[in-house]
Amino acid sequence: MTPSTDAPTTVLVVDDEENIRDLLSQTLRLVGFEVRTAASGFEALTAAEAGAAALVVLDVMLPDIDGFEVARRLRAGGVKVPVLFLTARDTVADRVAGLTAGGDDYVAKPFSLEEVVLRIRAILRRTRALPAEAAGPVDAGVLRYADLELDEGAYEVRRGRLLVELTPTEFRLLRFLMTNAGRVVSKAQVLDRVWSYDFGGDSRIIESYVYHLRKKLDAHGPRLIHTVRGVGYVLRLPRDPG
Repeated sequence: MTPSTDAPTTVLVVDDEENIRDLLSQTLRLVGFEVRTAASGFEALTAAEAGAAALVVLDVMLPDIDGFEVARRLRAGGVKVPVLFLTARDTVADRVAGLTAGGDDYVAKPFSLEEVVLRIRAILRRTRALPAEAAGPVDAGVLRYADLELDEGAYEVRRGRLLVELTPTEFRLLRFLMTNAGRVVSKAQVLDRVWSYDFGGDSRIIESYVYHLRKKLDAHGPRLIHTVRGVGYVLRLPRDPG
């Protein structure tokens, strides 16, 4: 891992195991990050709500309130800091729970330090800067398709006139699908453009995010995100059954 040449970025590391906090802190400082630490859920809430951290590395199993509840409280309080979960549990139910709580990604324990660094950098790339991609009708950072509207400036998504609350990663995923409306995008393309993984990312996380994003959008109208079996996903209007 080579040191970062970017200006120092603060990462909040939350884990009740001191050896894991120390190991992650030393590694992140080595590659150019500023690091703050917390050993409990309530400490994490206080530190994250102070606004200094650009990203939170958050253990799920904490001694007071678990990491999912920490993320839920941050989102409920309007704190949009990205969250990378550290978890010893890697079932589909756990991944969905993490997405529901507002997480942006997760790493299963035991983890590789290299993988944690790569995922942190990937999250920061996609949440700090949205590349200017050619997209259907654009008006001052607003993407529209059917009754769906994504406003980058206000960081809002509406279906019809109803506001749809999305996590930062769900927002990024929807933006990529909207910029490619009518075209099928593969899971590899989604991993590359939404997660920016420079290594073999796990495509299961895409399925979980698409499922959760689709559930939020479908609550307000006909399905717009469709699965093309064996290929990928497409944002389009429903087709007549006949």
